[in-house]
Amino acid sequence: MADGFVPAWPAPPRVRALQTLRTGGCSPAPWDSFNLGDHVGDAPARVAANRAALSRRLPAEPCWLKQVHGTLAVDAALAAKNTEADAAFARQPGAVCVVMTADCLPVLFCDRSASAVGAAHAGWRGLLAGVLENTLAAMRIAPGDTLAWLGPAIGPANFEVGDEVRSAFVEHDPAAAAQFVAGRPGKWLADLYGLARQRLRSAGVEAIYGGGSCTVDDAERYFSYRRDGTTGRMASLIWLEDES
Repeated sequence: MADGFVPAWPAPPRVRALQTLRTGGCSPAPWDSFNLGDHVGDAPARVAANRAALSRRLPAEPCWLKQVHGTLAVDAALAAKNTEADAAFARQPGAVCVVMTADCLPVLFCDRSASAVGAAHAGWRGLLAGVLENTLAAMRIAPGDTLAWLGPAIGPANFEVGDEVRSAFVEHDPAAAAQFVAGRPGKWLADLYGLARQRLRSAGVEAIYGGGSCTVDDAERYFSYRRDGTTGRMASLIWLEDES
């Protein structure tokens, strides 16, 4: 059935987006049930069936990436399947950008004139290294005209990181210190949503939506690697409809 929801953000009518949930598919536990990841141990036939169900709701097969926690953004209309990249963009109608997550932060982008769309996979490594900024640069849109939607990710009450992660973000931007709360000795609770908003605003993006879900807390709707270990992957997708 390909369960999912349409992001709540004021995107132009030509911009279409979808966030999948863990329900509505055919995969057994522990990937139950709408797993879209082909790298997590699920049977390839089950993953293919789930992806086929999703594709029936889309104008074309999505540009599936091999995500490596990097910063490369590729053109969804041109990239080969399983290209190593962590973001995709599209200016061509019908080209579907997709990123998969199970705690990392998915970020969808468009501009107010619907000239381009993009999707980025932002775990802390990619976020720190600049995946959001690289995606914006590849889209070639004005930051002031950009809309961003933050999809389901691990929330600030559950994302424990070490001193080295906090230090790396604070070294890049001292203001990032406000997004970390001290926990156990040498550990911090990090607000991935807050860090992403800071990076986006520093890049000139002010129209930021979403960012209110926690994958760890909501086991009924979301996959979470931090919570379950072996688990499935959800998809965040965006594309442009043809003007006709």
